[in-house]
Amino acid sequence: MPLKIASWNINSVRLRIGLVERLLDETSPDVICLQETKCQEDQFPLKEFNARGYVHAAMTCQKGYHGVAVLSKIPFAEVGRFRFGGKEDARHIRVTFDGGKANGVSLHNFYVPAGGDVPDPELNEKFAHKLAYLDEMRTWSGETAATRAILVGDLNVAPLPDDVWSHKQMLRVVSHTPAETERLSAVIGEGGWIDAVRTNMPEPERVYTWWSYRAHDWAASNRGRRLDHVWVSEDMKSAIGPTDILRPARGWERPSDHVPIVAEFDV
Repeated sequence: MPLKIASWNINSVRLRIGLVERLLDETSPDVICLQETKCQEDQFPLKEFNARGYVHAAMTCQKGYHGVAVLSKIPFAEVGRFRFGGKEDARHIRVTFDGGKANGVSLHNFYVPAGGDVPDPELNEKFAHKLAYLDEMRTWSGETAATRAILVGDLNVAPLPDDVWSHKQMLRVVSHTPAETERLSAVIGEGGWIDAVRTNMPEPERVYTWWSYRAHDWAASNRGRRLDHVWVSEDMKSAIGPTDILRPARGWERPSDHVPIVAEFDV
């Protein structure tokens, strides 16, 4: 059986635990990675995961902000965290699996800073922080020399022209500016990462994982962006299986503005 991993920016795990339960019940992944959990570790709703067999948990948390977590049916041999961008943001966690079909595979879960609304680092401290984070992530990627590795998460950059509803109109909008897309491409290049979603859904197919809360009718306007990603190290390219972007989840009751990605790997 393949290794199945779900990744989702849930935008508050406590507020939307019912949606997470629905995802787990409908898709049955071996592992779920969450971003923007927005709670301290002692507030995390572990019992709902434990009841479904996700008894192994690794997380880095921050009160009311950020936060990433990995919940798994497969045990961990090791858990690691890296602090990026000179801040103590809870934005990255790594697990290495111990035993079974995923033995020795490392999984990175990222939540890259959103960057605010103004794409000028001189005028917007949040955008400056995002660019610094991506620069440091590039250095990390080059030094990691990843093998048997999977990277998932909300990277808050839509890197390709067909990752946004209008390439021309989005060039000056945070998440698709050249300053961001070039940096994310450098992260991929330095680490030799393979974009699993685009391996299965090559351009010019438009692929989105996020639709703004500001849209009166998100489905009708369909002004989406591909902010959520699944990458693998070069040695796992042949292991890439199906990647499913669950667009219907954007229409669930009180949804996140992101939708889950469920990816399979023949490890």
